[in-house]
Amino acid sequence: MNKLIRQEIFERFRAANPHPTTELNFNSPFELLIAVLLSAQATDVGVNKATAKLFPVAATPQAMLDLGLEGVMEYTKTIGLYKTKSKHIMETCRILLDKYNGEVPQTREELEALPGVGRKTANVVLNTAFGQMAMAVDTHIFRVANRTRIAPGKNVREVEDKLMKFVPKEFLLDAHHWLILHGRYTCKAQKPLCERCIINDLCEYPAKAVP
Repeated sequence: MNKLIRQEIFERFRAANPHPTTELNFNSPFELLIAVLLSAQATDVGVNKATAKLFPVAATPQAMLDLGLEGVMEYTKTIGLYKTKSKHIMETCRILLDKYNGEVPQTREELEALPGVGRKTANVVLNTAFGQMAMAVDTHIFRVANRTRIAPGKNVREVEDKLMKFVPKEFLLDAHHWLILHGRYTCKAQKPLCERCIINDLCEYPAKAVP
């Protein structure tokens, strides 16, 4: 795929959705970090239901620790792997208080050192909470990048690196939101909705179904 086609793809995404953002609900970098920690192998809808009750009583690391592990698990028990995730939340809150005065750090290295935080989670927080150029590649982005040939790669890191290299700089801040939403609602895994896709004439997916 050439540079001009990529430019046109992202211009269409921007025209259709000028201010994309995550579908996770949050009011602070800390709340976003906790929501993303909970979102692994879970839906944003499911996470939002849990955090709608959790965040009003625990919107800071100290408040989360005050709830205690059992207390946190009462709010997270509807989410897959909630026991492990709740332990990671408690450990992360302790580190945030001990090392960062209760604030969420703003570098990938510091974020990835927190329990349960991998590269994808760190990238979401860096991009969405702090406005940094970072690409959080999930299954949706991996699929869309490969199917369309915007940034094909054999693994998540390869796709991330190619997107950071090939996406025109003016679109980099919002690109991962557009790609996630496109994969979630249009370029679906089992049955992509090619007939209503706004980039179907630019996409290089050989099996695309267009009238």
